[in-house]
Amino acid sequence: MEKYKKYLAEIIGTFAMVFCGTGAIIVNQHTNGVITHAGVACTWGLIVTAMIYALGNVSGAHFNPAVTIGFCIAKSFPAKEIIPYVTSQGIGAFGASMILKLLFSGNDTLGSTLPAGTPMQSFVLELLLTFFLVLVIMQVAKGSKEQGMFAGLAIGSVVLLEAMFAGPICGASMNPIRSLAPAIVSGHTEHLWVYLSAPIIGSVTAVGLWKLMK
Repeated sequence: MEKYKKYLAEIIGTFAMVFCGTGAIIVNQHTNGVITHAGVACTWGLIVTAMIYALGNVSGAHFNPAVTIGFCIAKSFPAKEIIPYVTSQGIGAFGASMILKLLFSGNDTLGSTLPAGTPMQSFVLELLLTFFLVLVIMQVAKGSKEQGMFAGLAIGSVVLLEAMFAGPICGASMNPIRSLAPAIVSGHTEHLWVYLSAPIIGSVTAVGLWKLMK
């Protein structure tokens, strides 16, 4: 029963993140920019921070396949749990996107991440953004107890920062499941390869460097 609590936590956390984050993008579009880009970035940072503090002690608060894979490579997460965790994250993300589709049926993209420039530009941005994010996650999650206490704040701040400056160009996904769910539900699967591959590569690279520094 205990392990199912972890999966439920991943479902709830990922649902909340995608619902609030992509929901802010949708509402901003529907209200002609009332939330603003800065407001969207803050929404992402705040919901990630809140869910880490709320559910981190249950599942580790991954909410992201790139993070789950990163922890596995760092040998702090069992490989056999990757599929259950990613499946749980998928259930949460797709559930959020489907509810948003019902609430805002006229919205075309449902907060999908789409390159504003070239796909390769977004690929490099997503790789580097995820690299920085996972590096911070590994350091605060595996560092001292004092660092761990500020993990939610540190990780949420990185998400906010990266969404603030890179969001208008690449969408600042840093999370394959965050991009996959709205893309599939809205039908905008073009350039999806960027958002599925770049975060994984960025995460693996970050863990490699983190292990080297250790």
